[in-house]
Amino acid sequence: MSQPPEEESARPLRDVDLRAAERGVWLVKVPKYLSEKWKRASGKGEVGKLKIISTKIPGAQPEVTFSMNEAQAQVQVPGRGTATPKEHKFKLTGVGNQNLVVFSENKGEGTTAAEITERIAIEGKVIQRAECQPVVDKSYMQLKKRHVEDSNKPKREIKQITGVVTTYKPVSNHAANIEHEKKIKEGGKRIRDERDVVTNKLFEIFEKHQYYNIQDLVRLTNQPVVSRYGLFNR
Repeated sequence: MSQPPEEESARPLRDVDLRAAERGVWLVKVPKYLSEKWKRASGKGEVGKLKIISTKIPGAQPEVTFSMNEAQAQVQVPGRGTATPKEHKFKLTGVGNQNLVVFSENKGEGTTAAEITERIAIEGKVIQRAECQPVVDKSYMQLKKRHVEDSNKPKREIKQITGVVTTYKPVSNHAANIEHEKKIKEGGKRIRDERDVVTNKLFEIFEKHQYYNIQDLVRLTNQPVVSRYGLFNR
Protein backbone atom coordinates (compact mmCIF):
# COMPACT_ATOMS: atom_id res chain seq x y z
CA MET A 1 0.00 0.00 0.00
CA SER A 2 1.47 3.35 -1.02
CA GLN A 3 1.79 6.10 1.56
CA PRO A 4 0.43 9.63 1.09
CA PRO A 5 2.95 12.15 -0.27
CA GLU A 6 2.99 14.16 2.97
CA GLU A 7 3.82 11.07 5.05
CA GLU A 8 6.60 10.03 2.71
CA SER A 9 8.17 13.48 3.00
CA ALA A 10 7.88 13.42 6.82
CA ARG A 11 9.51 9.98 7.08
CA PRO A 12 12.22 9.66 4.43
CA LEU A 13 13.45 6.19 3.56
CA ARG A 14 16.83 5.20 5.06
CA ASP A 15 19.18 2.33 4.41
CA VAL A 16 19.53 -0.23 7.21
CA ASP A 17 22.96 -1.59 8.00
CA LEU A 18 22.71 -5.42 7.85
CA ARG A 19 26.38 -6.31 8.35
CA ALA A 20 25.73 -7.71 11.87
CA ALA A 21 22.34 -9.22 11.12
CA GLU A 22 23.58 -12.80 11.55
CA ARG A 23 25.37 -12.17 14.84
CA GLY A 24 23.79 -13.98 17.79
CA VAL A 25 22.84 -11.86 20.83
CA TRP A 26 21.19 -12.56 24.18
CA LEU A 27 18.05 -10.79 25.37
CA VAL A 28 18.40 -10.51 29.16
CA LYS A 29 15.89 -9.10 31.66
CA VAL A 30 17.73 -7.49 34.57
CA PRO A 31 16.50 -6.10 37.94
CA LYS A 32 15.65 -2.41 38.09
CA TYR A 33 18.43 -1.54 40.52
CA LEU A 34 20.97 -3.15 38.18
CA SER A 35 19.77 -1.23 35.11
CA GLU A 36 19.82 2.04 37.08
CA LYS A 37 23.47 1.44 38.04
CA TRP A 38 24.37 0.58 34.46
CA LYS A 39 22.81 3.83 33.22
CA ARG A 40 25.19 5.75 35.50
CA ALA A 41 28.25 3.89 34.31
CA SER A 42 31.00 5.98 32.71
CA GLY A 43 31.13 3.75 29.62
CA LYS A 44 34.93 3.50 29.76
CA GLY A 45 35.32 0.53 32.09
CA GLU A 46 33.68 -2.80 32.77
CA VAL A 47 30.49 -3.14 34.82
CA GLY A 48 31.05 -6.77 35.72
CA LYS A 49 32.10 -10.20 34.57
CA LEU A 50 29.98 -12.87 32.92
CA LYS A 51 30.95 -16.49 33.52
CA ILE A 52 29.53 -19.35 31.45
CA ILE A 53 30.14 -22.93 32.61
CA SER A 54 29.07 -25.48 30.05
CA THR A 55 27.97 -28.95 31.08
CA LYS A 56 28.59 -32.34 29.47
CA ILE A 57 25.06 -33.52 30.17
CA PRO A 58 23.17 -33.72 26.86
CA GLY A 59 20.35 -31.16 26.60
CA ALA A 60 21.28 -29.39 29.86
CA GLN A 61 21.59 -25.61 29.95
CA PRO A 62 24.97 -24.08 30.84
CA GLU A 63 25.42 -22.35 34.19
CA VAL A 64 25.70 -18.61 33.72
CA THR A 65 26.65 -16.18 36.50
CA PHE A 66 27.29 -12.43 36.55
CA SER A 67 29.44 -10.63 39.11
CA MET A 68 29.04 -6.86 39.30
CA ASN A 69 32.19 -4.80 39.53
CA GLU A 70 32.96 -3.39 42.99
CA ALA A 71 33.15 0.20 41.73
CA GLN A 72 29.87 -0.22 39.87
CA ALA A 73 28.23 -1.70 42.96
CA GLN A 74 29.08 1.46 44.94
CA VAL A 75 27.42 3.79 42.43
CA GLN A 76 24.81 5.91 44.19
CA VAL A 77 21.24 5.73 42.86
CA PRO A 78 18.73 8.36 44.10
CA GLY A 79 16.21 6.77 46.44
CA ARG A 80 18.23 3.56 46.82
CA GLY A 81 21.07 2.53 49.08
CA THR A 82 24.44 1.18 48.02
CA ALA A 83 23.74 -2.27 49.49
CA THR A 84 22.76 -4.13 46.34
CA PRO A 85 23.59 -7.73 45.39
CA LYS A 86 26.80 -8.24 43.43
CA GLU A 87 26.35 -11.87 42.49
CA HIS A 88 23.66 -12.89 39.99
CA LYS A 89 22.64 -15.96 38.10
CA PHE A 90 20.95 -16.30 34.73
CA LYS A 91 17.78 -18.29 34.17
CA LEU A 92 17.94 -19.31 30.52
CA THR A 93 14.87 -19.70 28.33
CA GLY A 94 14.51 -20.31 24.64
CA VAL A 95 13.09 -17.92 22.07
CA GLY A 96 10.59 -20.47 20.73
CA ASN A 97 9.15 -19.60 17.34
CA GLN A 98 9.80 -15.88 17.77
CA ASN A 99 12.10 -14.07 15.39
CA LEU A 100 13.66 -11.26 17.41
CA VAL A 101 16.35 -8.83 16.29
CA VAL A 102 18.11 -5.88 17.96
CA PHE A 103 18.09 -2.49 16.24
CA SER A 104 20.32 0.48 16.94
CA GLU A 105 19.77 4.10 15.97
CA ASN A 106 22.61 6.61 16.13
CA LYS A 107 22.38 10.24 15.12
CA GLY A 108 25.44 11.60 13.38
CA GLU A 109 27.20 14.84 14.29
CA GLY A 110 27.33 17.79 11.96
CA THR A 111 25.40 20.74 10.62
CA THR A 112 24.04 19.58 7.29
CA ALA A 113 21.08 17.25 6.85
CA ALA A 114 23.34 14.53 5.40
CA GLU A 115 25.71 14.68 8.38
CA ILE A 116 23.03 14.42 11.07
CA THR A 117 21.08 11.64 9.36
CA GLU A 118 20.32 8.85 11.82
CA ARG A 119 22.07 5.55 11.17
CA ILE A 120 19.83 2.51 11.62
CA ALA A 121 21.44 -0.91 11.91
CA ILE A 122 20.60 -4.44 12.98
CA GLU A 123 23.00 -5.40 15.75
CA GLY A 124 22.11 -9.09 15.82
CA LYS A 125 19.53 -11.82 16.06
CA VAL A 126 18.27 -12.98 19.47
CA ILE A 127 19.34 -16.60 19.97
CA GLN A 128 18.86 -16.80 23.74
CA ARG A 129 16.56 -15.22 26.30
CA ALA A 130 17.50 -15.04 29.97
CA GLU A 131 16.47 -13.48 33.27
CA CYS A 132 19.14 -12.10 35.58
CA GLN A 133 18.30 -12.97 39.20
CA PRO A 134 20.27 -11.96 42.32
CA VAL A 135 21.82 -14.63 44.48
CA VAL A 136 20.24 -14.75 47.93
CA ASP A 137 22.90 -13.37 50.27
CA LYS A 138 23.25 -10.66 52.93
CA SER A 139 23.05 -7.80 50.42
CA TYR A 140 19.96 -9.30 48.83
CA MET A 141 18.22 -9.65 52.20
CA GLN A 142 19.02 -6.02 53.04
CA LEU A 143 17.60 -4.96 49.69
CA LYS A 144 14.37 -6.90 50.27
CA LYS A 145 14.08 -5.54 53.81
CA ARG A 146 14.40 -1.96 52.55
CA HIS A 147 11.86 -2.67 49.81
CA VAL A 148 9.33 -4.02 52.33
CA GLU A 149 9.88 -1.03 54.64
CA ASP A 150 9.36 1.43 51.78
CA SER A 151 6.20 -0.34 50.58
CA ASN A 152 4.73 -0.32 54.13
CA LYS A 153 5.27 3.41 54.63
CA PRO A 154 2.00 5.36 54.49
CA LYS A 155 1.61 7.63 51.52
CA ARG A 156 0.38 10.41 53.78
CA GLU A 157 2.04 11.31 57.05
CA ILE A 158 1.03 13.68 59.84
CA LYS A 159 3.65 16.37 60.44
CA GLN A 160 3.70 18.69 63.43
CA ILE A 161 3.99 22.33 62.43
CA THR A 162 6.30 24.42 64.60
CA GLY A 163 6.02 27.71 62.73
CA VAL A 164 3.31 29.82 61.16
CA VAL A 165 2.27 28.64 57.72
CA THR A 166 1.47 31.58 55.46
CA THR A 167 0.65 29.57 52.35
CA TYR A 168 -3.07 29.46 53.13
CA LYS A 169 -4.13 32.64 54.94
CA PRO A 170 -7.55 32.77 56.61
CA VAL A 171 -10.21 34.89 54.90
CA SER A 172 -12.17 37.28 57.07
CA ASN A 173 -15.12 37.40 54.71
CA HIS A 174 -15.74 35.08 51.77
CA ALA A 175 -16.79 36.27 48.34
CA ALA A 176 -20.22 34.63 48.62
CA ASN A 177 -20.96 36.54 51.83
CA ILE A 178 -19.83 39.82 50.30
CA GLU A 179 -22.09 39.27 47.29
CA HIS A 180 -25.02 38.43 49.53
CA GLU A 181 -24.55 41.56 51.64
CA LYS A 182 -24.28 43.64 48.47
CA LYS A 183 -27.63 42.35 47.20
CA ILE A 184 -29.26 43.15 50.53
CA LYS A 185 -27.95 46.70 50.47
CA GLU A 186 -29.04 47.26 46.89
CA GLY A 187 -32.54 45.83 47.44
CA GLY A 188 -33.07 47.48 50.79
CA LYS A 189 -34.67 45.98 53.88
CA ARG A 190 -38.02 44.31 53.22
CA ILE A 191 -40.84 45.92 55.23
CA ARG A 192 -43.83 43.78 56.09
CA ASP A 193 -47.01 45.16 54.45
CA GLU A 194 -50.58 44.86 55.64
CA ARG A 195 -52.24 41.49 55.23
CA ASP A 196 -54.79 42.80 52.70
CA VAL A 197 -52.08 44.40 50.59
CA VAL A 198 -50.06 41.20 50.51
CA THR A 199 -53.16 39.15 49.68
CA ASN A 200 -54.04 41.42 46.74
CA LYS A 201 -50.47 41.10 45.45
CA LEU A 202 -50.69 37.33 45.63
CA PHE A 203 -54.00 37.28 43.75
CA GLU A 204 -52.53 39.43 41.01
CA ILE A 205 -49.45 37.21 40.79
CA PHE A 206 -51.38 33.94 40.59
CA GLU A 207 -53.66 35.35 37.90
CA LYS A 208 -50.64 35.31 35.59
CA HIS A 209 -49.25 31.88 36.51
CA GLN A 210 -50.41 28.94 38.60
CA TYR A 211 -47.12 27.84 40.17
CA TYR A 212 -44.28 29.84 41.78
CA ASN A 213 -41.32 28.87 43.92
CA ILE A 214 -40.62 30.56 47.22
CA GLN A 215 -37.79 32.73 45.87
CA ASP A 216 -40.03 34.20 43.16
CA LEU A 217 -42.82 34.98 45.64
CA VAL A 218 -40.41 36.75 47.96
CA ARG A 219 -39.01 38.78 45.08
CA LEU A 220 -42.41 39.69 43.55
CA THR A 221 -44.07 40.64 46.83
CA ASN A 222 -40.94 42.08 48.44
CA GLN A 223 -41.97 40.54 51.77
CA PRO A 224 -39.77 38.87 54.42
CA VAL A 225 -39.96 35.13 55.03
CA VAL A 226 -40.71 34.62 58.72
CA SER A 227 -41.41 30.86 58.84
CA ARG A 228 -40.98 27.74 56.75
CA TYR A 229 -44.69 27.12 56.15
CA GLY A 230 -46.30 30.53 56.65
CA LEU A 231 -44.65 32.98 54.32
CA PHE A 232 -46.46 36.15 55.18
CA ASN A 233 -47.48 36.49 58.83
CA ARG A 234 -48.36 39.37 60.98
